[in-house]
Amino acid sequence: MELQDEIELRKNCSRKSEETKPLVPLQDEIERSEKSSQKSEETKPLVPDFILVCDKHESDVAKREEFLNKLKKKNFTIKTRDIKDKKLFYGVRAPSEIFQNYQCPLKNSDSGLQNHQTKKYVPITTRIRIVNFILQNPKISPEAPVGSEREQQQSSDASTIQPDSRAAASAAPVGSERKQQQGSDASSTQPETLQKLIKAKVFEAAFPLHEQEGTIKNLKENWAQWRKILKQQPIKDIRSYFGEKVALYFAWLGWYTRMLFPAAVLGLLVFLYGIFHFDSSQVSKEICEANTTIMCPLCDQKCPFWQLSDTCTYAKVTHLFDNEGTILFAVLMALWATVFLELWKRKRAEVVSGWELYGWDEDEEELALQLINDPKYTLKLYQHSYIRSTILLLLVLLMITVLIGLAHAFVIYRVVATVLFTKSNFEFIREHASTVAVATGAVLHYITIIVMTKVNRRVALFLCELEKPRTFSERENIFTVKIFTFQFFTYFSSLIYIAFFLGRINGRPGNYVRVAGEWRLEECHPSGCITDLFIQMAIIMTLKQTLNNLEEYLIPWLRLRFRKLLANPKDKNEVDMEKGPEEQWLKNYQLNKVNVFSLFDEFLEMMIQYSFTTIFVAAFPLAPLMAFINNLFEIRLDAIKMVQLQRRIVPRKANDIGIWLQVLEAIGILAVIGNGLVIAITSDFIPRQVYKYTYSPCVLQNHTDINCLTGYINHSLSVFRVQDFEWQMKLPEKLPDFLRSEITECRYRDYRNSDDYNYSAQFWHVFAARLAFLILFEHVALCIKLIAAWYVPDVPQSVKNKHLQKKLENLTGVPGK
Repeated sequence: MELQDEIELRKNCSRKSEETKPLVPLQDEIERSEKSSQKSEETKPLVPDFILVCDKHESDVAKREEFLNKLKKKNFTIKTRDIKDKKLFYGVRAPSEIFQNYQCPLKNSDSGLQNHQTKKYVPITTRIRIVNFILQNPKISPEAPVGSEREQQQSSDASTIQPDSRAAASAAPVGSERKQQQGSDASSTQPETLQKLIKAKVFEAAFPLHEQEGTIKNLKENWAQWRKILKQQPIKDIRSYFGEKVALYFAWLGWYTRMLFPAAVLGLLVFLYGIFHFDSSQVSKEICEANTTIMCPLCDQKCPFWQLSDTCTYAKVTHLFDNEGTILFAVLMALWATVFLELWKRKRAEVVSGWELYGWDEDEEELALQLINDPKYTLKLYQHSYIRSTILLLLVLLMITVLIGLAHAFVIYRVVATVLFTKSNFEFIREHASTVAVATGAVLHYITIIVMTKVNRRVALFLCELEKPRTFSERENIFTVKIFTFQFFTYFSSLIYIAFFLGRINGRPGNYVRVAGEWRLEECHPSGCITDLFIQMAIIMTLKQTLNNLEEYLIPWLRLRFRKLLANPKDKNEVDMEKGPEEQWLKNYQLNKVNVFSLFDEFLEMMIQYSFTTIFVAAFPLAPLMAFINNLFEIRLDAIKMVQLQRRIVPRKANDIGIWLQVLEAIGILAVIGNGLVIAITSDFIPRQVYKYTYSPCVLQNHTDINCLTGYINHSLSVFRVQDFEWQMKLPEKLPDFLRSEITECRYRDYRNSDDYNYSAQFWHVFAARLAFLILFEHVALCIKLIAAWYVPDVPQSVKNKHLQKKLENLTGVPGK
């Protein structure tokens, strides 16, 4: 009922728009200046709100003319320009009464009209946004030719009163490309939107123009420059040119980058702590001196026995990120994630309050636009179906299962690759077969990520259409949740396996778990499982950030250069023709298309980076530093791309970053769980502490003059009798040079008895300690997050008091002090 009352109010407001004085209260002198400026505006060249482009010789003329006639019936001014006898450009400008009708229902102080009581004109971002909405809504029948004025009016009325007009329009930016034409007669008579006309090549493009002077000049000089990389962003100018949605993205990205600096410093200090203790670690010393400790072969096919001291360098490198400082760093990062979100909420409240958008309502905005476009708009109510939700849930789980299956495929690849690398003719590859398999697997994983990103998007769009959301905002939120879920499993399934399953489900010598009964599952790196996780994260994060940035900048830049070379005029007539007032139209047309997912892709890229920076940061303390450096360039790269390389993005109004805030909060919780599991399961921190306080010489022999970790390596290795190897094991015929006699026993990483190979008492002690630490860590970290969230209010008191004062003024009519 509330929504229907809202619509009726706007209808009344629209009907009175021609009978009353201006819908937005303006000062008398502004009214007089508007009247006096009308005559002068008539003599000025047309400044279109939107440009429509079509191929003169290939497009469907009937459909094109019918679409343009619909715009003319709404009193749009359309100017046509024929360029090079190939392309037709239509400059579309909306009448001023449309924007007055928009201001009427949104005349409250938080409507975001940018000081509507003192402004002469509606902001250009609002103009573009409203015109874009109207352009997306007119529908034409595929079989309806352009007829008489009466027939066109009937066609126009039939197309604008469709109950699902908003659904089609809202689907255009996110879901329309997934709609497929059906062969039935019913589907062939369905009206077509502008997006469908573009897909059918009736039109080639529809875009607003970049400005030549004013705000854009300031953005080019002070924002979209590499030399301004450390300068604060002009958020106010970004908002006035690209709209609130883009401005909030850059405000958030700038705040995120600023907050990354202390996290990067902490991660670097943890890494430097490991470097300072590079040669002093007792565990590394014992590994480097263990030249008499013979380890079991790492594969079945004639892999040699090897000395534990062979992994001396890897052991020292592992200590760089697997040390006592890692625990403190993981707890601090959980606190950092919470503080970052809480401070961003405060920052966002200050920003949107200054924009007069603090109390802006998206449903109200959507209804206002619908009534402007169609006074007979029929309200589309919210709907929910448990059957549809169940089907969607099953389909999402099926897709997640497929993505997890890909992670298992990488496991099989590494198993087979390790066997093949051990047979290589290159000695380096043979000796480091496991490490090479992990590294190549990481590269293959990244390639799969690129492919699956496209697949995930199509699946998410398909599921989004099945859900039938009511508005564009609801559609965007549904799509965001699904695509992020799919992308998360695409990126992290392999990392989850390496972190928590690698080396723990592969069995033991004499009883290995095998794929297809032949290839045994891979083991952790001899220096520890966390080394494999570190390698995987370092490769994926480095490739992702480096290649993504190159792709984002170089490809649009090369496309633009190539397009300009092809369009370079070669004779004088063409040059003169392009120097007319529509020269800017052609220049904008030559710019790169704005992907409908452009801003969405930027947010998604940052969410994946944020996940890398927080969830497994205990295994990769340098992740915040890499993210900080990347984001310094990312801000300017996105700025240059939007200002210089792409057509102008259609502005969108917003007062927050939307569903992405909930995604960030979910990542923060996953970060606590993930880092707790990495420290408890992947790292050797817990086994070392159990040995130090239970089995070390300091406890058993009451020695205080030696390092309490003395003897830890020998204690963490189990003994295996060579005669108990499986039949698949083929030992080398020639023994290594360091052996003087036949080998009867070898060692392997585990806590098992030497007689029956069952788990020893030490294993259960370590297992209990891991579980206890995990529970304690997660509870403490979550409590710290809750306390931090309570301690830092979401909205500053100054903002609350400001809006409280406004409410009092609205009720009493008396301005405050």
